[in-house]
Amino acid sequence: MLKSSSYNGYGDALTSQPRSSRTTNNVAGTMDLSYVTERIISMWFPSSATSHSYRQGQRQAAHMLRNKHGDNYMVFNLSEPKRALRNEHKFVKEVGWTPNLAPPLERLCSVCKDIDSWLSKDQHRIAVLHSRGSKDKVGIIVAAYMHYSSICGTAEQALDRFSMKKFLDDNVGPLKLPSNKRYVDYFAGLLSRSIKMNAASLYLTHVTVVGAPAFKNGGCQAFLKLYEGHNPVYTSGVYSVSNGISQFTVNIATVERKQGLELRGDILIKCYHRGYGNQRETIFACQFHTCAVADNTLSFTRQELDIACNV
Repeated sequence: MLKSSSYNGYGDALTSQPRSSRTTNNVAGTMDLSYVTERIISMWFPSSATSHSYRQGQRQAAHMLRNKHGDNYMVFNLSEPKRALRNEHKFVKEVGWTPNLAPPLERLCSVCKDIDSWLSKDQHRIAVLHSRGSKDKVGIIVAAYMHYSSICGTAEQALDRFSMKKFLDDNVGPLKLPSNKRYVDYFAGLLSRSIKMNAASLYLTHVTVVGAPAFKNGGCQAFLKLYEGHNPVYTSGVYSVSNGISQFTVNIATVERKQGLELRGDILIKCYHRGYGNQRETIFACQFHTCAVADNTLSFTRQELDIACNV
């Protein structure tokens, strides 16, 4: 059976004033440009930004960055590729992932290594973290890099970690997706070796949902979809859950698949309610990585489930 760990958001509490908390807000009416540390900058646009205001913001950001840092900065794009980004900045590295999901664990590791590699080659270099939409993307990378620098960084980076924690508290707030918090926990645990890497495949035999939701007519028509990486690997039948039923179980192991469904790597479980026609509504979503699973049962509370935690 598999067991979930407890999640503490960004990690241990830190209290201090950052060396640099300078912020340029609402450039071109939409962009937020903030110093995370003296060598890491956050560049964020809301999803409501129009194409025109986004391009204008990129031009102004490029002008300010070049005036301050010359060509000694690289933009790490955490969102989908944008031509306006590549047109305005000399160095852009695409490291984004699917919106409204936690990044693959391997991606989280590689982004931290890429940032560290870029900064370590020249003391004048600057890393710019760019995202559009949710601030969670900037938040999870800053949180992960904070843990990375605490294990792999130098003594001189200690004060930077106070600045990163201050930035997260003041500019991002708590991560909205529980899966993002979980992946920061995974990453921190792997770095500190409090989580031992489990490279073996797991076999999922069943999923039990406790506390089934009630939709308009009472109860729900629930079904599950499972993804390994970005690949769909399982879709259940539809379960008619009557109003008042406290739980239902989806049996994944079958006569042909006695061990259950083999899973390895980044796993996404989504539970839907099937409405009229082809309509469907997400009840909850949950991401986990098999390398961090040590027990035979993996359990999550409602507050540890994406979407359901906000209901």
